[in-house]
Amino acid sequence: MADAKKRERAVAASPLALAAIGLEAECSLVVDGQPTRPEDLFGSPRDFIRGELMHRQGTSYHLPTGGAVYFDTGVIEVATPVIEIERGCAARAGRSLWEALQFIRGELDAWDARHGRHTQLVGFSAHYNVSFELPPGEPANGRSIGKLAHLLTFILPAPVMLLATNRRSTGVGVRPRQDRIEITSDFTPDPALMIAAAALIVGIVREVMAWSSYEPEELARRGIPVIRGFRPMPHTSRKGWLARFDCYPQSPFTCDVDTDRWETENHGALSLRGIAGRTVRYFWRPIRRMSDPFTFRLIAAVLQGRGASLLDLPDRPAAYEDVGRLCTWDGTLPPSRLARSRYERVVIRAVSGQPLRIAGERLQPVGMDGWSAIVFRRPDNGQEVIAIDDLIEHLDGWER
Repeated sequence: MADAKKRERAVAASPLALAAIGLEAECSLVVDGQPTRPEDLFGSPRDFIRGELMHRQGTSYHLPTGGAVYFDTGVIEVATPVIEIERGCAARAGRSLWEALQFIRGELDAWDARHGRHTQLVGFSAHYNVSFELPPGEPANGRSIGKLAHLLTFILPAPVMLLATNRRSTGVGVRPRQDRIEITSDFTPDPALMIAAAALIVGIVREVMAWSSYEPEELARRGIPVIRGFRPMPHTSRKGWLARFDCYPQSPFTCDVDTDRWETENHGALSLRGIAGRTVRYFWRPIRRMSDPFTFRLIAAVLQGRGASLLDLPDRPAAYEDVGRLCTWDGTLPPSRLARSRYERVVIRAVSGQPLRIAGERLQPVGMDGWSAIVFRRPDNGQEVIAIDDLIEHLDGWER
């Protein structure tokens, strides 16, 4: 008993050993043609999701896909587990997010059948989270996550607009979140474009993170175009910055993306696609390191005008209005490019409730501590909290 007590640890978030990404999507709920707050119709996601769910916190529950679902001020939010950053990580994260969305859509379909109702998930927003850390062994020299977020607000919006927004979009945001950078944008009803946006964001954020300075002068020094007159505003939710439509001389979401109407600080007049293209050319190699071949070709096609951007369309596509029906995971990417990451596999094992044996002791997963650790119940009913990094070495045996 003394040894068991000694092993008990308080439930506290552990930092991840590996850099990671995670995606989130927010969808509004429409019931029988009427906008409805999910928290008003359902007490929690368990009111429409069948089967056992591992509780996370509040009205948040883990899904069998490894992600989580919860209600957040009038929307249904779905989040992926953490996925370590490496080539193809954006495709894995995109697949995980759309698996979760399809699972939610399936459970709502079953609820509809039981109650004679008709529900729709309307795409609202997407969040792209990227781990933050300074290069090992380097002093900060004034570099902070807040300064990085502000600098990225001048770099990311143009290419993200081409890949992830539509004619009715209002802005692209960058928020510092303690140990990660969060990019906020519109939900994208095309999984391939969402994955392309994620690969581009991860490549650029991780590259800028390694710069020796986060001062604005770096943009001119590195030849990255900045629209003259652009002034980011404080983000409308939480700390951070927002490149909203009215932060520009005119709205970039309603303009012709191929007309040279934007005066830049050092590159003359350029189109929105031209600004995005010059930006991405500077970050071509780090974006390529994050992309599978299909996604890399898609990014190039959209930014060169050979592939369609949602901003090329006259209005927001109807697919936004019924996520999981009008827009679904299309299986474009081959399964070999979508193998689950080690972090994802650990989380799925835990969420499944499958016991794990370590040193002859049977540990029962009962919850998660954030996204970085699993809470187990020991045979003596005490709790053991183990970081997911420490569980990777036990993964093969756990999966068997």
